[in-house]
Amino acid sequence: MVKKGSKEERDLVRILWDENFAAMRAPASGGATKKPLPDVLAGNGEIYLAIEVKTTTKDRIYIDSQKIQGLCEFSQIFGAQPYVGIKFKYKKWRFLSPEDLFQTRSENYRLDKDLALEKGMEINELVGKDRQIKFLEEKTE
Repeated sequence: MVKKGSKEERDLVRILWDENFAAMRAPASGGATKKPLPDVLAGNGEIYLAIEVKTTTKDRIYIDSQKIQGLCEFSQIFGAQPYVGIKFKYKKWRFLSPEDLFQTRSENYRLDKDLALEKGMEINELVGKDRQIKFLEEKTE
């Protein structure tokens, strides 16, 4: 049985290798260990990434707060930048910093397609190739 999301994890690892990053899936992620491990680790000597991978066919996904806390804890110890990598069906990868996620009243996290498109980085931004300029609509009173 293939673990749900492992296809996307392998796809992301391949993309990162294509971008000249050493990348690997953390085989013990997903509860096989008590230690907080991200799904994908990558680095190129300058940029180090710890990525929690999520995929969905819906417009919204919920993420357990312990997953995000573990991602941040691991990243701090390891010296990596923590990201949630989201792949909505038929859309490009988007990468969000944990602080960009919406925290629910139950203290878990919600990530919807609109937020991912608004605040999420594309792969070229994540690996330091491009900087996307996001224009914020000015609010008039």
